[in-house]
Amino acid sequence: MNGYRLLEGMRSLFHVIHGHDAMDAAAFTAALSEARAAIVQEAQRDVPASKPAQLVAKRLREHGAAYFQFITTPGIEPTNNLAEQAIRFVAIDRHITQGTRGERGCRWSERIWTVVATCAVQGRSAFDYLVEVVQAHFNGQPIPSLLPLPP
Repeated sequence: MNGYRLLEGMRSLFHVIHGHDAMDAAAFTAALSEARAAIVQEAQRDVPASKPAQLVAKRLREHGAAYFQFITTPGIEPTNNLAEQAIRFVAIDRHITQGTRGERGCRWSERIWTVVATCAVQGRSAFDYLVEVVQAHFNGQPIPSLLPLPP
């Protein structure tokens, strides 16, 4: 594996991406797949004995498709920033409250944080949802779903 050859493979991949408008969907998908396969294949050729080079080769061999999924699949972000932002309040709460000490407290925290995060993503009020849950409980009705509301 030669870093310059990998860099050239990445340039070829981005050349395909920038030429998207000049291709139909099938040709674009095929060109992306070919460019991705060339990079993964290049990462397996003449790999130096150094630990970092071996690690890159292993990761691309085992997870090559996943590394490029954000490029080849619309709607997938290249980072996990949204996931980190969604749970940031959990880390802050755990830092402020020092977490919980018992199993029941852990389960309660997991559940309430899930409700708060899910409602935030959906633009729903967590308070309103919890009111619905309590009302359903006292009225012997099923607990309302946290699944997204239909449009």
